[in-house]
Amino acid sequence: MTIEVRKPGLSTTVQDAGRTGYYDLGIPPSGALDQYSLRAANLLVGNAEGDAVLECVYMGPELLFTEAAVVAVTGAAMVPKVNGEERPQWESFAVDAGDVLSFAYLTGGARAYVAVSGGVDVPVVLGSRSTYGLGALGGFSGRPLAEGDVLPVGSGTGTAGRSVPADLRTTYSKDVEVRVMMGLYDHRLSRDGRATFLDTTWKLTPVADRIGFRYSGATLETVDREPPFGAGQDPSNIVDAPYPIGSIQVPGSVEPIVLHRDAVSGGGYMMVATVLSGDLDVVAQSAPGTRTRFVEVDLDGALALRAERRARDERLREVLG
Repeated sequence: MTIEVRKPGLSTTVQDAGRTGYYDLGIPPSGALDQYSLRAANLLVGNAEGDAVLECVYMGPELLFTEAAVVAVTGAAMVPKVNGEERPQWESFAVDAGDVLSFAYLTGGARAYVAVSGGVDVPVVLGSRSTYGLGALGGFSGRPLAEGDVLPVGSGTGTAGRSVPADLRTTYSKDVEVRVMMGLYDHRLSRDGRATFLDTTWKLTPVADRIGFRYSGATLETVDREPPFGAGQDPSNIVDAPYPIGSIQVPGSVEPIVLHRDAVSGGGYMMVATVLSGDLDVVAQSAPGTRTRFVEVDLDGALALRAERRARDERLREVLG
């Protein structure tokens, strides 16, 4: 089975759960920025939860199906349409050979996920089908989809009419809280600088993609120092260090950047905090203009969020598995 791309949308890529084990070589994990929406979409159509889907940013594609299939769309509020007729999100539905899937305008969130029974069957590269655009690696020819592309789909049987319960669906707001643990370099901030970081309502700028999400709102005061050997002269510079996914760097002490799943693996800017893995989906679904507060938690709070997210995932599996 294949899917023909009539219109690619703004930026539509093939993503799965991501590739692991190569970050030390400079190859990031990639994969769906919103892992929960990926998981839900796949389970709805009977796939393994980490199978390859389409991640659609801000604007959906137009896709022609050459054979019958079962489809589900989760994530951002971007109503799917089959031959112009609306279909529900967070619920599986059938398409026939010759049907065209399109999307209404985005009304909430930022990224929608389209799963097809059998999964998008592009080649596996370093253990994953995910697209890493900067490295032209994986996905469909290592890039976002373009008009005329023909996507292969694996064999699979799904059931239409399966639905994620309302309390397990994600809702989207223009005001969000993102939980963080401070460090590893928050000591570079003065007491006032640290307070500013946590007290400011930051606004997501249009510079928000798979590499990083940049926020505006304040300047962070740093502690005076003599730059150590190997570091740059800017107060935000450090001796080069690894960047965890979710780390927040602040070049020039302005406009914090949350590094996401296509980010570089290291560099010379201070990381003042790291977003908890359970809230990376919140960042992923933030559209430009989203007002964001970074909320400090301790280790117990981080472990509690992890347990909460695991419990939600388990409920999703019980309902759809």
